Amino acid sequence: MAKIYTKTGDKGKTSLIGGTRVNKNDLRVECYGTVDELNAHIGLLNDELKTISLENILPEIQNNLFIIGSLLAADANKSSKFSLPELREEDVVLLEKEIDKMNESLPKMTHFILPGGHIFVSQAHIARTVCRRSERWCVELLSELNDANILLIVKYLNRLSDYLFVLARFIAKRLNVEEVKWIPRHE
Repeated sequence: MAKIYTKTGDKGKTSLIGGTRVNKNDLRVECYGTVDELNAHIGLLNDELKTISLENILPEIQNNLFIIGSLLAADANKSSKFSLPELREEDVVLLEKEIDKMNESLPKMTHFILPGGHIFVSQAHIARTVCRRSERWCVELLSELNDANILLIVKYLNRLSDYLFVLARFIAKRLNVEEVKWIPRHE
């Protein structure tokens, strides 16, 4: 059995796909690390939703996040030797279709909505906020590299955060839980 630890990162460096060594606080590492964190939150949410038999596309989203992680972890100058999976425009379109389908059954929003009301709703909002952070990191990387793959990644993450927001609302409706409305104080 192969050992999980290599000790090659003990001094704060890691390798991108292609072999380039970078600091573990490199922008690319921050990007794919945050995508990995998002994937873990979505995995937890998917496990929770199985308990209420809520069909969803979270496993497909997790697969797409793995694709995104590999694209972000690849050194564009050296990874052409490797066959990397692709993120496609139709992956964004799927999110839009799912958003529209869920939205059809939801009441019109009259207030901002706070995370809460049920642990599953809150978990969807946690995933949404991690997704937004991931998107911000990728926007920064896009400003440095101006790469078409990263542009599509940013678009996908933007739509995914919208999907997770609508999913949180959909979960609340499905569980018959009242959404927590934000009522601002007026003095």
